[in-house]
Amino acid sequence: MKNLIRIFLILIIVGSVLGISTSCSEENDCSMTGRPMVNCSLYKVRLEGSTKMERDTLDSLTITSLGTNEVILNNMKKVVAVSLPLRYSKDTTVFVFHYNYPKQKDLTDTVYVYHSNTPFFQSLECGYQMKQVIKEVKIGKVENTLIKQKYQIGSISVINKEANTNEIQNLQIFYKIRN
Repeated sequence: MKNLIRIFLILIIVGSVLGISTSCSEENDCSMTGRPMVNCSLYKVRLEGSTKMERDTLDSLTITSLGTNEVILNNMKKVVAVSLPLRYSKDTTVFVFHYNYPKQKDLTDTVYVYHSNTPFFQSLECGYQMKQVIKEVKIGKVENTLIKQKYQIGSISVINKEANTNEIQNLQIFYKIRN
């Protein structure tokens, strides 16, 4: 009789655990998808024409979005990588990289990211999401060539064209060698 009661209690406990775990698995978690970002890593090339590259670290970086008053990165120190959001409403996003901001506001680089925005239906709970694919990336010219910048973007390489939520690298930003 004691064994029968123990088996009955074990079946009730196991049944309850299985019932609870399977009933909660059908919910859709929209926060897991997040907003796709363009993930950029910073590099420097030692010799011109060389394929040897190494990670770079910027002392201080502020990134703003041109056309909006949005500050994406605010005076971050020891920067080795950044994640940047692309605009949903337009097919071009312009980022202004400020070095030593706000002391010297003219030490900047401008990066133009041309991309496509394709909405897709994810689920009833989450609604529509945006798939963003990078078409081209260009660097703006330094307007005042008399200023010798400590930092200056030399080139940008597109590694993965699709903006993502899982921090897969999209862009490699190469800085010119500095003293």
